[in-house]
Amino acid sequence: MLTTERHQFILSILKEQGTVKLQELVDQLQASESTIRRDLVQLEEMKLLKRVHGGASLLQRKGLEPTTMEKQYKARAEKQLIAKLAASFIEKNDCIYLDAGTTTAEMIPYLKDKNITVLTNGLMHIPKLIELEIKTVLVGGTIKFSTNAIIGSNAVQFLNEYRFDKCFLGMNGIHQELGFTTPDPEEALLKKMALRLSNETYVLADSSKLNEATFAKVADVSDAIILTDSNDEEAVAHLQKNPKVKVVTIK
Repeated sequence: MLTTERHQFILSILKEQGTVKLQELVDQLQASESTIRRDLVQLEEMKLLKRVHGGASLLQRKGLEPTTMEKQYKARAEKQLIAKLAASFIEKNDCIYLDAGTTTAEMIPYLKDKNITVLTNGLMHIPKLIELEIKTVLVGGTIKFSTNAIIGSNAVQFLNEYRFDKCFLGMNGIHQELGFTTPDPEEALLKKMALRLSNETYVLADSSKLNEATFAKVADVSDAIILTDSNDEEAVAHLQKNPKVKVVTIK
């Protein structure tokens, strides 16, 4: 099979499935592993896909954001481990900002008995926080139905009245040069404000978010501590080349 034919096949599989494993391509294309790896490198250089550990995935569309339902079960095990790591940085009596999102939501079971105050823009967090009787302040603003997040200018003004010991943010893209990004400019403004008002900021993101960039910039990657998994060791190593960037991976 010609190189162009293999490339077309790989892209068609990605369009259908979203991700594909290296071994799957080797088997279906009856080509060597080195040939398929070379194909993936070439397609990544052409900005047609993103190489990930053990295969490839489609590039994110800059302004497209999956719904909470779509994200809820994606990389669930990694998110739970990242959330447990994030919660370990919280001390008793801390005042924290807990960003809306499926990864930050996984932190809540680990917050019990820490005697903390939580300020959040995540409507999905409220039932769990109430159940655990955690003192909570809900940001006031406009509800974004696709992600159950509260956003908008009123939310930014509301947030400006508070200060935090620690801030825990979800993020759609983490890129060495392009920074922390999210598809929605209004959410980006809220995340930026929370980061600015916090003594310490942690960004929680599974490794599929590494080397990705979406529409609206939140901050430089050196502005927060990145908590992630090590499934994409190459991407983690690339971030760690910059001595100003702090990355902590789950063990």
